[in-house]
Amino acid sequence: MIGAATLLAFVPVAALLTVTPGTDTMLVLRTAGIGGARAAALAGLGIALGCLVWGLAVALGLGALLVASPVAFGWLRVVAALYLGWIGVSLWRMPHHAADAPTAQTATAFRRGLLTNLLNPKVGVFYVTLLPQFLPPGSDAGAGLALAGVHVALSLVWFALLIGFARSLAPLLQSPAFARGIDRVCGVVFVGFGLKLVSSRS
Repeated sequence: MIGAATLLAFVPVAALLTVTPGTDTMLVLRTAGIGGARAAALAGLGIALGCLVWGLAVALGLGALLVASPVAFGWLRVVAALYLGWIGVSLWRMPHHAADAPTAQTATAFRRGLLTNLLNPKVGVFYVTLLPQFLPPGSDAGAGLALAGVHVALSLVWFALLIGFARSLAPLLQSPAFARGIDRVCGVVFVGFGLKLVSSRS
């Protein structure tokens, strides 16, 4: 169990992390604007599941083993960078037409959200380094997983706000040229995230 004092200390930090722009925010915003609210919600659920998997791994001590192994961490970082780069290049080369996007996005949104987080070792690093600071000595694995669950809940609320904002711009996104432009901009951003990840030495 986690106490009220722990929650009061953890929630502001987790909320700040949640609203900091990154691949999760970009993926949900882009999916909501181009693919619709349902696809964006599925992307958010995929991201949330990826966080919970990392939270469980950290609670069981597996995250620390990964972070302590430079080879394993390096390979995971490369795989994550390649995946983000593949998404970016795909969006740039084959942007979706606004009329066709909802069906296509719904089919891939959950998988993209899940893999974007599962393959990102920095999510594991965040949990390994942050969660123990808020847990009293002798806490069991359930307490760490509960804090990860709090972070996931905050993320889902944030994603709902992002989806609402993006859908308010839906009339503008009906233009095929605008939709293609959004995909290409997002493609460049995802490639940039991938390059930043693979070039990071931390």
